Amino acid sequence: MSWLDRSIAAISPRWAYKRMAWRTGMDVFDSGSRGRLNHNWNPSQTPNEHMKATERSLIRARAQDMERNSDIGGAIISAFERNVIGTGIMLQAKLPHDMPGNANGEMNKQIEDLWEEFCKAENVDITATQSLEEIEEMMIRRYIVDGGIFLIKVYVKGEKFPFKIQVRSVDELDTKNTIVAPGDGNRIVEGIEIDQYNKPVAYHFKVSDGYFLNPVENVRIPAKDVIYLFKKTTPQQVREVSNLATALPRVKDANQFIEAVSIKERVLACLSVFIKKDTPSGGRVGRGVQTDNEIDYSGVSLAPGMIGELNPGDEVQTVVPSGQASNAKEWITTLVRLVSAGIGLSYEAVSRDLSQVNYSSARQGLLEDRKLYKKMQKMIIKRVLTPIYQEFLDAMHLSGQLELPKYQQNKESYRAHVWIPPGSAWIDPLKEVKANETALASNQDTLARICAERGEDWRDVVAQRAAEQQLIRELSGSEPTATDIPKKGADNEPDEENKDAEDADDAA
Repeated sequence: MSWLDRSIAAISPRWAYKRMAWRTGMDVFDSGSRGRLNHNWNPSQTPNEHMKATERSLIRARAQDMERNSDIGGAIISAFERNVIGTGIMLQAKLPHDMPGNANGEMNKQIEDLWEEFCKAENVDITATQSLEEIEEMMIRRYIVDGGIFLIKVYVKGEKFPFKIQVRSVDELDTKNTIVAPGDGNRIVEGIEIDQYNKPVAYHFKVSDGYFLNPVENVRIPAKDVIYLFKKTTPQQVREVSNLATALPRVKDANQFIEAVSIKERVLACLSVFIKKDTPSGGRVGRGVQTDNEIDYSGVSLAPGMIGELNPGDEVQTVVPSGQASNAKEWITTLVRLVSAGIGLSYEAVSRDLSQVNYSSARQGLLEDRKLYKKMQKMIIKRVLTPIYQEFLDAMHLSGQLELPKYQQNKESYRAHVWIPPGSAWIDPLKEVKANETALASNQDTLARICAERGEDWRDVVAQRAAEQQLIRELSGSEPTATDIPKKGADNEPDEENKDAEDADDAA
């Protein structure tokens, strides 16, 4: 109410009510109405980033707790790890064949072999504990649970691969440092130093003192040395928010419901015996006198096969809860569907329950899930793997591991490459092959796109098929196949037709 409405209500509540009723009737949108149905719907109009800052840490802590203690949470994370990262995203160098030393692809092979060696744990990780594939798995896990993750570019001396990666969590940001950076006037928001355009300039991390983080000291790392993977949804957003923010309430409901049903079923499974005695073993002696043997029932619980005693006059009344076990499956299924829809996946992808689907529905759900997986793969390739690969080439050239003539002048040509994500298996191979064959024949699809869906490069497929067919022709010309061997009779002698042909050949 405005001050005028409150003044009128103090004098004449009737007229104040009429004013509110007429104002409600003039609302254009139901969602913009302030009537009775929307009385408790009053969200804050504070800028989005300011609201997130007060709840970001709590949401992240709850998401991490769900990661540790929830089956549904584990299923969500596993679905993304299996399908986004899988067996790893492979590199293929694509230097032009006219580049010096790459006539037959020798330099491409050399770069790929060196990259494969670099991806080992002792070469890529500053802690020497994770390979690049394992870093990718942890990266997608932290992206889903925490909302983001940092990869720091680090250089060391005296090793074959001086360039390494340091992985840091978002918990390590120094959020208490909000002082404006001296000199350039940059602001520090939630541990991230930004300029006047909201562009990150540097990141302020807590100093690691062995295993613990020092809450007082911090280190400033320039943005050019930091890869910050997070999802930005608003123009003013600076920090991440857990991607499970909308799913957490439903996951909590499912966990509590399952726990309640489990306790109820365990109680019903307990067969207990209570002995009601005529003479108490302890009690009152005389008026107002109480012994120390009075039985206290506080904290008493049921146990399988339990035998208990009751005081005279005590009765046992059982409470048999009903309803939970009968509809438990439907209710849990509904919750899992809501959680899956909130994160963009199908129910089957999270629950692994395929009992209620056929080929068409399973394929449609899988296609929609793959769109999300491919989108995340593209994000990881462009924002994480490509910058790491470019830094890797620079480091290998400067350290002399790769001989790249005129590298600075032809840097773009030397950096030419493609990433091949893990492929996806077919639901029904026969139907998929026939569909691909029809699509190719009618020019509705291309071999490049079909191969890419399986995680393969179409050039490699064509080259391999050509090599196989050439080998088959060579072997067929030198050694007869099973269909070319003449048939023998039962006595291992050639038949008459073949014998006549052999005699004619001998005469010739």
